[in-house]
Amino acid sequence: MYTVEWRDGKVRMIDQTKLPLTEEYLVLDDYHQVAEAIKSMRVRGAPAIGVTAALGYALAARYSMSKTTPELVDYLEAAAKTLAATRPTAVNLFWALDRMKRLTAANSGRGVSELKSIILSEALAIHKEDIEINKTLGNYGAAIISDGDNILTHCNAGALACAGYGTALGVVRAAQAAGKHPHIWVDETRPLLQGARLTAWELEKEGISYTLITDNMAGYLMARGKVNKVVVGADRIAANGDTANKIGTYSVACLASLHEVPFYVAAPVSTIDSDIPDGAAIPIEERDAQEVRGFGDCVTSIPGCEVYNPAFDVTPATLIAGIITEKGILRPPYIASIAGLM
Repeated sequence: MYTVEWRDGKVRMIDQTKLPLTEEYLVLDDYHQVAEAIKSMRVRGAPAIGVTAALGYALAARYSMSKTTPELVDYLEAAAKTLAATRPTAVNLFWALDRMKRLTAANSGRGVSELKSIILSEALAIHKEDIEINKTLGNYGAAIISDGDNILTHCNAGALACAGYGTALGVVRAAQAAGKHPHIWVDETRPLLQGARLTAWELEKEGISYTLITDNMAGYLMARGKVNKVVVGADRIAANGDTANKIGTYSVACLASLHEVPFYVAAPVSTIDSDIPDGAAIPIEERDAQEVRGFGDCVTSIPGCEVYNPAFDVTPATLIAGIITEKGILRPPYIASIAGLM
């Protein structure tokens, strides 16, 4: 299954807001539609957002009515701004768009048709690379998993958060393939329930053992010795190793530290933003209050009550045992290991 792909000249993606009850696919032929899908979290997860942005850029190129290359370059710059304005925290979005813009600039002497073809080839390359990167990352991460480990994860960092395969769940998949039979504790992940709706759905399809829990059960499980490791994804990693991930991740990391449970982050190198010195500089997206007041059509609070809804929090590098990438597992001190990698 591809979370997002290029098919017949259009961008096709699974609508993650409909899961797990309905497996519905969107077919988009306008980059504005792609931007809306990112903003509304019909597609989500840092690597998937990056891939989708690249495909959205290629879609803009394909359907542009520009007659000259300078006109096309200007049109694509506007498209890139629209796509970049969707979600501020996941750095893969900006990494992918920057890569597409650099390619466009480097080939601005080409004809319109040739430039469009080059752009599409690059977007498809980003899609293919993402899957291969995650498989390599998963194989590195599988080394930290022992047979029968109980692994806690937060939010969804599986195939649905990438073009395919996954980061944190890529580690789980690789461990399962190696015959290690991990069991996964799946945090439901309020307020949008990406764990309950998406991670559980993926693990069910894969036949991997899992148990769904509410977010506030994690500490109780650790206190009872029922969690061996925590593996989560990331939306942006600063130069010092501080990591932004779905809200609630920091709480899990603090609990893991207290109970001496190793806490790992799994993310491709493209998630590392070496221009950001530390977590304090990572922009944190704030989302609509209605996400907290209820879910779907069900209202669970006083209508109109005041709400604070940051989508992410930052886990300090001091709480992270290792950062699993496609280049290997980074270890503290992260300022040195990240600088060496980059």
